[in-house]
Amino acid sequence: MTSAASATAQIGPLFDLVGRTPLIRLHRIEQDRPGIELYAKAEFANPGGSVKDRPARRMILEGLASGALSPDKILLDATSGNTGIAYAMFGAALGVRVRLCVPDNVTGERKRMLRAYGADLVLTNPLEGSDGAIREARRLYQADPGAYFYPDQYNNPLNWRAHYDTTGPEILEQAGGKLTHFVAGLGTSGTFVGVARRLRESGGDVVLASVQPDGPLHGIEGLKHMDTAIVPGIYDPSLADRDVRVDTDAAIAMTRRLAREEGLLVGISSGANVVAALAVAEPPAVVVTILCDGGERYLSDRMWEGV
Repeated sequence: MTSAASATAQIGPLFDLVGRTPLIRLHRIEQDRPGIELYAKAEFANPGGSVKDRPARRMILEGLASGALSPDKILLDATSGNTGIAYAMFGAALGVRVRLCVPDNVTGERKRMLRAYGADLVLTNPLEGSDGAIREARRLYQADPGAYFYPDQYNNPLNWRAHYDTTGPEILEQAGGKLTHFVAGLGTSGTFVGVARRLRESGGDVVLASVQPDGPLHGIEGLKHMDTAIVPGIYDPSLADRDVRVDTDAAIAMTRRLAREEGLLVGISSGANVVAALAVAEPPAVVVTILCDGGERYLSDRMWEGV
């Protein structure tokens, strides 16, 4: 058995549940733009409940295969929630300790999920957002590099590679050769970069649209305003044909609509993606975007107040 296969066997069936998520047509939402077909990749169907299961799986597998991750090392990274939940889930399955630097203002649901899996949380200044968590993770690693396996999701090419090797091919297969537009938000940027590179190489004439908040002071959890944030090392701005800026209130409104009109309880970054998908599509079009995670981990967020 190869080292990579042995690593996979350690995680077992949980590892095999990642990927092959369904593509769901948003029949009611697409009526806003007659002449388009609007589809969303349901990444909340992954075992950890988000698109981040894919890169977390890949980085952990490669760490095990190379020996960089072992039972005596602590898995350390910065996260706003979803990658951390994936790390913590896989870490529990492996018996590996997980330490995560997390902004203190993430929802209580996400903190409880991380702690339920046994992760050690280092809560960082909420005013600094994910950038503050990144700086703290770097400080901890530099202080004691021998103690940690630090995958560094924002700068690790295995992040986008996971999507190049899995998410991209799945979309090509599920869209049946009809795809005209692909739309995805920028957080670490791994989903957009990996899928966009795969679609470019497929030879089709697909419009690639990235999604960002429209300003630095926003409430779209999981997305970065690249002009004012620490830019991930894996981000490649040259890939996007369009870069769509989305208002927080519009993302909130769409997230509520997805629950009420499509029966899809998702997070606000998913709402932002759908807003952007409607904005870029010129009929006739077949548009695919990403539903990044489930909404259960955000129910205490202000977007559900008064609903």
